[in-house]
Amino acid sequence: MSKTWIVGLIILLNTSIAWPNVLDIVVVGLFKDQAVVEINNKQRLLKVGMTSPEGVTLVSANSRSAVLEKNGVSETYQLGSHISTNFSPPVAQSVVSIWPTNGMYMTTGSVNGYSVDFLVDTGASAIALNAATAKRLDLDYLSGRKVGVKTASGIEVAYNVMLDEVQIGDIKLHNIRAMVLDSEQPERALLGMSFLGELDIHRKDERMDLKKKF
Repeated sequence: MSKTWIVGLIILLNTSIAWPNVLDIVVVGLFKDQAVVEINNKQRLLKVGMTSPEGVTLVSANSRSAVLEKNGVSETYQLGSHISTNFSPPVAQSVVSIWPTNGMYMTTGSVNGYSVDFLVDTGASAIALNAATAKRLDLDYLSGRKVGVKTASGIEVAYNVMLDEVQIGDIKLHNIRAMVLDSEQPERALLGMSFLGELDIHRKDERMDLKKKF
């Protein structure tokens, strides 16, 4: 049965923060496995392994000194020592947010540069495409390994393929496994776990947020 769906709205949230280029760091308190560190005039109590909002990580601490790591470089600080350092914050990952339409999360992305309408399906082990979509994407799916997959209509013949590039909003992944069903199903491509498994998925009320893990 054919239905027309409205594509769910995508909003790209720019999560970058305006960080200062130089950090002024002063160690003002030392304890076993803890340190009170003043960073750009803001005091932070750090335990070993903790990272401050400015990106400073406490590696070790005792009553004499603390080892702090910034931008991949570790330095030893004595109590009261004052050091200024250049700082390059990590690049913030874009978040793709999708709202449901009729209870289903749908969005438009691309496969190998071609536009594809997706239904987000965390129950699907991989991206699933029908034969017509695969042909439009110029996929030589018939040369892929043949498998049987269980669908609502029964067991269908499918072919394993690798997709060079899959993109949703600003999230782009490479070499993603997919299955092509040699039929008209699924009517809308399924965005399965071969793609979603590489992302952090969070829900806030009805909204679904997708973000790369790394």
